[in-house]
Amino acid sequence: MSEKRNKRYFGTDGIRGKVGEAPITPEFILKLGWAIGRVMKRDGKDGILIGKDTRISGYMFESALQAGLSAAGVDIRLLGPMPTPGVAYLTRTLHAQAGIVISASHNPFYDNGIKFFSSEGTKLPDEIEFAIEDELDKPMVTVDSIHLGKAKRIVDAAGRYIEFCKSTIPAKIELSGVKIVVDCAHGATYHIAPNVFRELGATVITIGSEPNGLNINLDCGSTKPKALQAAVVEHQADIGIALDGDGDRLIMVDHQGEEVDGDEILFIIAESRRKTDSLVGSVVGTLMSNLGLEHALQEKGVGFQRARVGDRYVMEILKHEGWLVGGESSGHILCLDRTTTGDGIVSALQVISAMFESDSSLHELKSGMKKYPQHLVNVPADKSFDLAGSDVINQAIRDVEAELGKGGRVLLRPSGTEPVVRVMVEGVEVEQVTRLANQLAEVIIDAQKNK
Repeated sequence: MSEKRNKRYFGTDGIRGKVGEAPITPEFILKLGWAIGRVMKRDGKDGILIGKDTRISGYMFESALQAGLSAAGVDIRLLGPMPTPGVAYLTRTLHAQAGIVISASHNPFYDNGIKFFSSEGTKLPDEIEFAIEDELDKPMVTVDSIHLGKAKRIVDAAGRYIEFCKSTIPAKIELSGVKIVVDCAHGATYHIAPNVFRELGATVITIGSEPNGLNINLDCGSTKPKALQAAVVEHQADIGIALDGDGDRLIMVDHQGEEVDGDEILFIIAESRRKTDSLVGSVVGTLMSNLGLEHALQEKGVGFQRARVGDRYVMEILKHEGWLVGGESSGHILCLDRTTTGDGIVSALQVISAMFESDSSLHELKSGMKKYPQHLVNVPADKSFDLAGSDVINQAIRDVEAELGKGGRVLLRPSGTEPVVRVMVEGVEVEQVTRLANQLAEVIIDAQKNK
């Protein structure tokens, strides 16, 4: 039954939107806290954790969630600013009923959202999200005063998570003599990521580490790595690490100032696991993963499977197949042999471990994968337009695929959030890829006019 229902509030990664506009309002978040408390309350588990990133609205929504949970009779444990994967880890190790993260990830400061983790540190299953939405339809009733939830702050949360991150690589790895630039995107990792690498012995230069509530992800972090690229070259660093606002994504920079994206990071980690016979099964990417990743893995004898765009769908395949490594081009990397969710710091440590084990630079490791040129065009499209049912568009796709042959790929994907169709063409030659993508875009525009 649940698969046939449409969720009213939950998206692929919690609930997200602009602050002050439904559903991201104090009133809704108050009741959401109450609804979560009603659904997640379990015997033998110790309260619900709340962590947040650094955007200014986090204070407001933390208080609203706290009030709602207390009204439902659930104890609250406050973590303060904490990366999303840190909340997942602490939810599991502190045996909490659930974990809540107040964050809009890589979005600007004026957005916010709520993400959830189960007691196992994994994202909530659909049936729990539906149950929460069902509770939201009910009138809010406060438990008797004697049963109201209490709140306390976990003062050593950051230290606990730092120690966990360090434990995900062999103890023999010591980073003395290694210079690293860390871009924290003025987000939730500002007080954690630099300390992880410093405590491992590295010389650390930080940027994007002075949050003021309004500058999260502003011209920095994993979505805008140019500042990091410049800093790595300026400081003659060995590597650069760019995280997003809530710390679950990673983009890296090699010593030459060249960007190393999620596909290349995924290749490096998978190849390192393969060499040590610790890679289980195949690697999972998405429909947007570069064809070069697929071919590079195949050359190493490693299988590759594509999921729908979104780490949730990558996780579904990994869990179903019992595999361990997957990720997205955006830098959301899953290493299920290390932790239960995407973790930018842990992923960076896996790459550093691969560098040490192979005695190679990041630049050398990424050269094992040749990226194919991609060209992406966003084409305005009416939501009601039947893209898949258009004979003209389907013929145009076949024509493009025929010209590309086995050395290329075409993807047309309606956006889930905007009235556009994303046209992506990938191939060997930049000029050809660009021409064919624009050609397909024109066909879609004309097909809508002539429908």
